Amino acid sequence: MATDITGQIKQKALELGFNKVGIASVQPPLASATSALQSWISQGYHADMMWMANPKREEIQQIMPTAQSVICLALNYYVPVSRPDSKDYGKISRYGWGRDYHRVLHKKLKALSTWLQAQGDTVQARYYADTGPVQEKAWAQQAGIGWIAKNGNLITRDYGSWVFLGEVLTNLELTADRPHTAHCGTCTRCMDACPTRAIPQPAVVDANRCIAYHTIENRAETLPMAIASHMQGWVAGCDICQDVCPWNERFAQPTHVVEFQPYPENVAPLLTELATLSDEECDHRFPASALRRIKPPMLRRNAQANLDAARE
Repeated sequence: MATDITGQIKQKALELGFNKVGIASVQPPLASATSALQSWISQGYHADMMWMANPKREEIQQIMPTAQSVICLALNYYVPVSRPDSKDYGKISRYGWGRDYHRVLHKKLKALSTWLQAQGDTVQARYYADTGPVQEKAWAQQAGIGWIAKNGNLITRDYGSWVFLGEVLTNLELTADRPHTAHCGTCTRCMDACPTRAIPQPAVVDANRCIAYHTIENRAETLPMAIASHMQGWVAGCDICQDVCPWNERFAQPTHVVEFQPYPENVAPLLTELATLSDEECDHRFPASALRRIKPPMLRRNAQANLDAARE
């Protein structure tokens, strides 16, 4: 029975538009991933992201006590559009170019969960997409979706690391897939390319030195000088460690999801415009966007930091 429903789940996930789907059993627990998480937090690499220390993240059954399996899903968001080389323009991470990925994933995850619960009166399902204390990359690797790379991202053989991840927890005991093995080899391009040296060791990212963290999560009025002087135009996130990855250079494919196509001006916004953008203009410019997590004062701060660095 488990094998039969497992195949049906995978077929349904693909029908809903997911690009990859894999299954992981909640037993045994992710001991090595949890140990790595604890070490990362103990070193303060999570900066001000206190939610990363939520103890529920260490054991999936603290979120859903009846969970037996984790259905892991990946959705490709790559758009083959290039940014201009000029330093006059700010850089926005590809994940924020189009519609808020939470909305896109949640719609598909809800549809899969609803379908799954309809398969039996006792079937339970709960879904997440970067919205709960789930070690999504570790579970995705356990489910065979891809592997956690040296830059901390999950890389898939088919789409590189340009994928959003989602999970459906269920009380069904499904047939698990084989965990994925790592294929970064001796490559250190991501580590070498980071201008702030935010990757002190493979698969360990120090948020205190990460441009993406500071442009998205840091609420301070000014950015640390060690970050502000090395931002290289980034105002919302940072894709440097993904742009240089050989797997992305070779295997990135255009997404089929229309909602991920860039909103006007998101690919090449002028730094001078962003530095003076009013709160109202921000609301109008970034509708239904994941970039709304970056408050207008932060966006202006990020743009101004790049302008100041260019003058030095």
